[in-house]
Amino acid sequence: MMNLNKEFWEDKYANNQLRWDIGHISTPLKAYIDQLSNKEQKILVPGAGNGYEVGYLYEQGFSNVFVIDIAEQPLKNIICENPDFPERHLLQMDFFDYEENNFDLILEQTFFCALNPSLRGSYVSKMHDLLHENGNLVGLLFDFPLTKKGPPFGGDIEAYRKLFRQYFKIKILEKAYNSIEPRKGNELFFIFDKVTQ
Repeated sequence: MMNLNKEFWEDKYANNQLRWDIGHISTPLKAYIDQLSNKEQKILVPGAGNGYEVGYLYEQGFSNVFVIDIAEQPLKNIICENPDFPERHLLQMDFFDYEENNFDLILEQTFFCALNPSLRGSYVSKMHDLLHENGNLVGLLFDFPLTKKGPPFGGDIEAYRKLFRQYFKIKILEKAYNSIEPRKGNELFFIFDKVTQ
């Protein structure tokens, strides 16, 4: 399997090979964000890409939003589209090297599916570590057969249940009813509550 490293992702942005990029916030995440009332909560968006969710959160008054991406270009794109966004909240680094552990909410949008599937166990453990004891992991997972070809890499609801249940209470994990047309039937919306070990 190819090495999905910094150079891989920088090359994708340099050559505009962004077939996962829909050009705007996804409807399931927009609907979720629209019902959030606490604008002070600390939110992380890992592997944010061009950060449409980040921009939307910031426009809605969420001021404590942080972004991690291994590539530099998407972080530049976020600042270009949101010039007032605090640059100190944009972190260019490997997600697995990040050490904060006090996030209220982590939003997942195509980051999980972009990782080598061999890292999925580490992803779940790291997400658990980054959230404070009452934190939530919320977002979308692709629902199509897992193959060696990717990214994106797929998976199914039972595999996800098995993967996440050691560290999270599965509050919601179901077909997204409001996916954009090209992804209709292929997305699972989830809300996972951190389980204190």
